[in-house]
Amino acid sequence: MAVAPAFAKEHSRKAVAEASRPSIRLNGVTLLPEPEGALWWPERQTLLLADLHLEKGSAYARRGSLLPPYDSAATLTRLEFLLRRRPARAVICLGDSFHDGDAAERLPKSELERLRRLTESHDWTWIAGNHDPAPPAEAGGRVVEEMTLGPLVLRHEAQLEAAAGEISGHYHPKASVRHRLGRFTGRCFVSDPRRLILPAFGAYAGGLNVLAPAISRLFPQGFQVQLLARGRVLPFPSNLLL
Repeated sequence: MAVAPAFAKEHSRKAVAEASRPSIRLNGVTLLPEPEGALWWPERQTLLLADLHLEKGSAYARRGSLLPPYDSAATLTRLEFLLRRRPARAVICLGDSFHDGDAAERLPKSELERLRRLTESHDWTWIAGNHDPAPPAEAGGRVVEEMTLGPLVLRHEAQLEAAAGEISGHYHPKASVRHRLGRFTGRCFVSDPRRLILPAFGAYAGGLNVLAPAISRLFPQGFQVQLLARGRVLPFPSNLLL
């Protein structure tokens, strides 16, 4: 008889936690930044993510920089975990999902099969990036240059004069802040009321400080970051950044 109250209590706890999580309002749409670095659009049950850079490790190995060859497996594991928590109807990858044009050939067969299971079980879209202008057909899904969904425009690289509602990747934004709980450094979402740039999702993707001119010039009126740190999403205004 205690099962129902226990379930109700747990459901209530999760609902409160969800309601208290930071959100981003963009061109009339409410979006939820995920601690793994993806963006959840509840209204459309759609998951957005950018810059997976699958097989970046093997690309570096070709040039003599030996890195552990597990970046693709780690990236896919994090994505599978996220899709269990967020049962998305659609998944949209905002470019540079593969590190280069040969990445799918280097992707181990077991990881390619994992990827195909994901693309076959969702309405999956690859937006072309500068690293992967032609994502491989064997990965499944469909490829587009950019797309418009309601009031949002999804593309790989932000355009300086873009209309309101632009979501992009490409820059791999990261930030550092000093807080009463300590110093936090990590990947981040960066946004203002007109545009939003996602952090890189890939395990080896690295990052560019949001205060660098390449990013800050896109936000002349200032911006807010949603910093990924300690398994949480922490909102900070730009004036607190280091």
